[in-house]
Amino acid sequence: MEPDLKRVLIIDLTNQNYRVEERPELFRERLGGAGAAIRLLDEFCQTGADPIGPDNPIILAVGALTALFPLASKCVAMFKSPLTGNLGESHAGGRTAVAIRMAGYGAIVITGASDYPVFLSITEDEVVFRDARSLWGMGRGDTAARIIREFEGTPGTRTILRIGRAGENLVRYAAVTSETFRHFGRMGLGTVFGSKNLKAIVVSGSSSIPVADSKAYRALYDTMYDQVTTSSLMKKYHDIGTAVNVKPLIALGSLPIKNLTASNIDASERLSGEELASRFLPRRVACSHCPVSCIHIAQIRTPYPHDPYFFKTTPVCYDYELIYALGFMLGIVDSVSVLTLIEEIERTGLDAMSAGVVASWATEAMQHHLITPELAGGITLSFGDGESYLSFFKMLADQKLPLYRDLGKGVDHAASVYGGSEYALAFGKNEMPGYHTGPAALIGYLTGARHSHLDAAGYSIDQKPEEKSPKQIAQELYKEESWRQILSSLVVCFFARAVYTEDMVTDCLKICGIECTPAQLIELGESILKEKYAFKFREGFSLESDKLRIPKRVTELSSGRGFISESTIREGVCEYEKLIRQIQK
Repeated sequence: MEPDLKRVLIIDLTNQNYRVEERPELFRERLGGAGAAIRLLDEFCQTGADPIGPDNPIILAVGALTALFPLASKCVAMFKSPLTGNLGESHAGGRTAVAIRMAGYGAIVITGASDYPVFLSITEDEVVFRDARSLWGMGRGDTAARIIREFEGTPGTRTILRIGRAGENLVRYAAVTSETFRHFGRMGLGTVFGSKNLKAIVVSGSSSIPVADSKAYRALYDTMYDQVTTSSLMKKYHDIGTAVNVKPLIALGSLPIKNLTASNIDASERLSGEELASRFLPRRVACSHCPVSCIHIAQIRTPYPHDPYFFKTTPVCYDYELIYALGFMLGIVDSVSVLTLIEEIERTGLDAMSAGVVASWATEAMQHHLITPELAGGITLSFGDGESYLSFFKMLADQKLPLYRDLGKGVDHAASVYGGSEYALAFGKNEMPGYHTGPAALIGYLTGARHSHLDAAGYSIDQKPEEKSPKQIAQELYKEESWRQILSSLVVCFFARAVYTEDMVTDCLKICGIECTPAQLIELGESILKEKYAFKFREGFSLESDKLRIPKRVTELSSGRGFISESTIREGVCEYEKLIRQIQK
């Protein structure tokens, strides 16, 4: 069967033109998604390109299973990260992946930079460059509303991606919002949008997708749907969402609190998923082609000052990572305060995890008199003070003062300017995720291609009962990250990884007209990981011990597996490097 997924849309913002190339090998041999995106990034990103210059491309790619199977609902974005200076990769759900495929594309490549703010309107037939000067400076919600009013498309097959003030002002970890409640977070995709004067992208289409055998497709789809909807793992994501992690991580002493100075805090149950659901949850939302509905939307009510019976109601999407970064890391357990901070982060377009870790470092740096309230524009930061952080995030997004411009380049950079590197919680220049579970998590942050907890799930290794040596940890991280390249190419939500086994993936691909074996999939996963690391090494990344910064703080507070020595972390990284170098040959 001739693959329908073969068209790559290449857009030049500088000259405001575009072309379409047919690249079927990216989707038949590479499965699309991460496998296609890393190849396109290598082709379109010049060595040493300035991450906020016109030579840094934006790659958006979908996978062979997109719009066909449950939870194959993510879109991969790749770019050179303004935060780390090497590989930038982010995944988002919502309608983005389905809309791109319905428009007839497997990938979109955006190059160059516009002389003035624009947004792109992409359909099956054309790309229109629209003036966005009137939208520049608008927040997430206002921008979306303006675009929706001006653009006519079918809502079910349309996606709207846009940035806020943080991206426009080039905060190095600005995010891109997809629809209303999904994001391309971490690593600074929003910054790349801002550097290109690209305010938003609207994609709409109505193409159909052929399958080799419709009867076999329906039978396999029904089997997978049943597995997903009856799985106990999926049930927890539907009922409580990822915030279900709060209670067990607190119990294990694995949740970072107050810039990792504590692993417990009074009244922590106020931020548990169970408590938030019982007090604030009016609805759940799902990504396209996903029956789970893991997106939990809280409703907060704010009284108007002159009418005690009239309230402003605001929907706020919450999950574990947001609760960790904007609650526990800042010493805040009041749920309304945390939800208010989440909404401010959404409005400005900051990445929540990076912003929260930056704010927690700044609080401690202020305690040690490395920075002052005067430098912070009159703000005195104090753990637990939600109002001070609300002002802090607004000024961080605005980037008007020198301190905030330094903080906007990440905690690693800020510590290099003001001191306090021993408690600047960044790994490979990416701010720490919310898992202090043990050595595998930390080794995974340092070695993962994205420096993310999702690269190889080291936190999961830490929570298994058996003790692992650094070498064993490295081997497990490598094996898991290699397989996740396949899931990232398809592009499958990692929540469904227990459903998308090697055999199930081969069955799904057969429906798409792609024949392969589990062994070939494993080999392909290693190959994609190899290409990612080749790009990282090309752009100056190193796993060498003398170039590897490990925040001292992670060795000073007991983790879920007790205290972790720096030597254990370095040994694990060394073992992982051996595995990576082996596949580089």
